[in-house]
Amino acid sequence: MKIVPNGSVPTKFPPEAYFTGRVLQTPIIEAEAPARARAVLVPFEPGARTAWHTHPLGQTLHIVSGSGLAQSWDGPIQEIKAGDTVWFAPGEKHWHGAGPQTAMSHMAIQEALDGVTVDWLEKVSDQQYGG
Repeated sequence: MKIVPNGSVPTKFPPEAYFTGRVLQTPIIEAEAPARARAVLVPFEPGARTAWHTHPLGQTLHIVSGSGLAQSWDGPIQEIKAGDTVWFAPGEKHWHGAGPQTAMSHMAIQEALDGVTVDWLEKVSDQQYGG
């Protein structure tokens, strides 16, 4: 058993190349091999969002607070809110983040394939974000 005390894992600002706006990340779990589970708590300020990206083994988001937006490539922008759980299939190109006027926090859960949990792509433009 391993207990990670509350406050012992630092919150960080993720690389600006992968996000627009103010976003924080607090790692929840980084399982050691052979396990592949990864989870992170991610709060987004209003207007903040990820870049387009994919996950080799898919991704689950559980919205913890607030409301935001999510979109798969060539699909409509959809509202997500506290209590919702969202699944993106392996290789599904997508983005997610806060609404224009609302903050949103989610727990992002994904597995690593050969050490890779995410493949980052281009940023979501303001036009794409605005629908």
